Amino acid sequence: MSTAEQNWPNMKKTVVLDVVALSPRLLGEHTPFLSAWVSKGKMASIEPVLPAVTCSAQATYLSGKWPSEHGIVGNGWYFKDECEIKFWRQSNKLVQAQKVWEEARKHDPSFTCANMFWWYNMYSSVDYSVTPRPMYPSDGRKLPDIYTQPMDLRDRLQKELGQFPLFEFWGPNANINSTRWIAEASKKVDQWHNPTLTLIYLPHLDYNLQRQGLDFSKIGKDLREVDAVCKDLITYYEGQGAQVLLVSEYAITSVKHPVHINRMLREQGYITVKEELGLELLDAGASKAFAVADHQLAHVYVNEAGEIPRIKALLQQLPGVELVLDREGKAKYHLQHERAGDLVVVADKDSWFTYYYWLDDKKAPDFARTVDIHRKPGYDPVEMFADPNIRLLKARIGLKLLKKKLGFRYLMDVIPLDASLVKGSHGRIAEDPADRPLLVSQHKSIQLNQKLLPTELHDIILQHLGIEKGAVSANLPRQ
Repeated sequence: MSTAEQNWPNMKKTVVLDVVALSPRLLGEHTPFLSAWVSKGKMASIEPVLPAVTCSAQATYLSGKWPSEHGIVGNGWYFKDECEIKFWRQSNKLVQAQKVWEEARKHDPSFTCANMFWWYNMYSSVDYSVTPRPMYPSDGRKLPDIYTQPMDLRDRLQKELGQFPLFEFWGPNANINSTRWIAEASKKVDQWHNPTLTLIYLPHLDYNLQRQGLDFSKIGKDLREVDAVCKDLITYYEGQGAQVLLVSEYAITSVKHPVHINRMLREQGYITVKEELGLELLDAGASKAFAVADHQLAHVYVNEAGEIPRIKALLQQLPGVELVLDREGKAKYHLQHERAGDLVVVADKDSWFTYYYWLDDKKAPDFARTVDIHRKPGYDPVEMFADPNIRLLKARIGLKLLKKKLGFRYLMDVIPLDASLVKGSHGRIAEDPADRPLLVSQHKSIQLNQKLLPTELHDIILQHLGIEKGAVSANLPRQ
């Protein structure tokens, strides 16, 4: 028996439930199970990483490092060597730090980990992984599918549960079904493989909270739906003797002011566009400066360094902007990484950033009116809406789906270009603890501070597994 096995002979089975956008403010009458379960345990407020977005938060939780160290500065960034903006990449090799499961495996070689839809889930060192990965046949179709490790897990899960509901995972039809599928798949993987650590991503609250903001008359149903999924999962896993650690990545707050940061830069002569078939494409490599918008934060890349002071001054005057971080500011917020923008812009509490760079909607690229998370040079929450101005919308969508079924090329151009539809956002560091992410543990002996740094979650997961680590001590700067 190895030294590690002697020191850690029995790791405690642990499950980390990531309930996206859950905050203390949302716990109440619409979440009876979670409210009761939380009251029996210990709850802490997590001071969010900047930016408070999925990829940065998850990488920080799983590595115990800041974005300045692990390199995940947002859900996407400008790949300078390719002169391309890319969002929602999937290779785990982009995360430039050791992950919690790699640390755990050092202590016990028999340790195993299942990653159920947490991001950067391809080609990682976990034992079992499941992540969305559509198929794109050459006829232009987009077909729902998943990528798994081991590969045969993909067919086994979809045989048991049906095809992963990709078009209910994101887009105008996003709903609880995708979250339920992930929950059921997690239980299947547990029954088949019994991993020591399971990471589960439950995205449902992300949808209507961005559509509706904190309007409880409109989001109550969503809260009840995710509460039911959590009840099922927590009851199941606790029945298997597992400890459940409940976390969230960020909280969503109400917004009312979209900020068209790239339109300002274009009007000032910094952005270059390329016209194709009468439509405009952002040419990042040829532009003097441009913004990569990501919710309430934007990375501004400046290809002519001498322009940085003037651009900073312009951004500081832009309505809806609260902070403009230069080199010193980025260091203060742990964003001093080569992938980050030359300037990082943070919105005020009522605002968020669009990626829109065209000045005339008639010139918008064809993908602007579609769900296309990879070609858009920024995050687009308007993808969750169908254009209310399209006449006979359901009939139009039905005709396009018929073309898809018959194998014809089609363009599902039903997304509006009206950013004012979006009522909720995230990304900045909210002032009110009720609007910050949370952590809840039922661990009997673990000591939790009421406020946690996001880097501390790595060690807290290890402690739940039975691996004691030194406490993390650092101060997170506040806005």
